[in-house]
Amino acid sequence: MSQNPVHLIEPRRFGDARGWFTETYNEAAFHARGINVRFVQDNHSLSVPAFTLRGLHFQTPPHAQDKLVRCIRGSIFDVAVDLRSGSPSYGRWIGAELSAENGRQLFVPVGFAHGFLTLEPDSEVVYKCSALYAPAHDGGVRWDSVAIDWPLPAGATPQLSDKDHALAALADFDSPFAYDGRPLLPLN
Repeated sequence: MSQNPVHLIEPRRFGDARGWFTETYNEAAFHARGINVRFVQDNHSLSVPAFTLRGLHFQTPPHAQDKLVRCIRGSIFDVAVDLRSGSPSYGRWIGAELSAENGRQLFVPVGFAHGFLTLEPDSEVVYKCSALYAPAHDGGVRWDSVAIDWPLPAGATPQLSDKDHALAALADFDSPFAYDGRPLLPLN
């Protein structure tokens, strides 16, 4: 069982001349990894232009969300930022490329902000959430207030929503998330 709160999951694909099959979620297999979450909502987004950035988002307690994220068309750079008060890795980030081709998924637990940058046009992302959307608990921090090494072309600025433009900086964020004793480790 991994002690890392963020998990990079690489489901096996079984292929033949017709294509492939993969199991994207299995409760028992996730429990064996230490992910004991009940998912209650699925979300699906389409970002038409390449270099669209969505994030860095979270929901605050008591409606905080764990997320299981995958890209089903195109590719994204997916990021989780540690927002757990008292964490030795507070403000640090971890990221991975997720694509329709590689089939990887990122598990982002409560206490982390989540965001992604599309690397191709017409990228689609689906993710499971452990809590229903609660607008009064919706929050985020500005994408450029964390030292994330976004894979943007030189001099490029990402496409952002008006909401994401208006988010506060990480330095101005008072975290409601508590450190659970699990340090943020590099992804395997």
